[in-house]
Amino acid sequence: MTGARPDRTPGATPVAPAPGMPTPGTPAAPVPVDRTGGSPLTAGLARVLDDLVRIPGTRYRVGVDPVIGFVPGFGDAVGTVVAAVVMVEAVRNRVPVRILFRIGWNYLVDAVLGTVPFVGDVADVAHKATSKNLRLVNQTIADGRTIDTTARGYLLRAVGAVGLMLLVLIGMAGLALWGLLKLIGLF
Repeated sequence: MTGARPDRTPGATPVAPAPGMPTPGTPAAPVPVDRTGGSPLTAGLARVLDDLVRIPGTRYRVGVDPVIGFVPGFGDAVGTVVAAVVMVEAVRNRVPVRILFRIGWNYLVDAVLGTVPFVGDVADVAHKATSKNLRLVNQTIADGRTIDTTARGYLLRAVGAVGLMLLVLIGMAGLALWGLLKLIGLF
């Protein structure tokens, strides 16, 4: 019997699948999507960057974001990575595209504030874009204002929105670099 596979032993009784397991030949049920909010990673990043230490004698908290902002290039790179993580979290949870634009706007304001030396770092303490955006994502999910995962074109619109925001940020970075080179006389 080459090429043929034995079906069942004659006279054997079929074994029922375990509870919760699909029966053979039937499609598996879709895995439910967790809609409780952002991941612990994004919550931890927001805490470290924006709310790590309480200023003694006040109820105000600061994180490491303003401190690493003093290091040229490094602070901007860390901020960009965190912005990407929060944005991916928002897209993963299918928040509406208009909320993605609000998240992008918060990061754009943060980037503009960061272009002003020292003043930008002080303003970063007050703005707290990462915490603001994570609260926005979590509130959107808690309110149930997410896009159905079967909605056509969501991913295309989300990628388009994120791409547009990246183009604006790259354009701003290019303008800032051009201004800096012009200021020091190299351009």
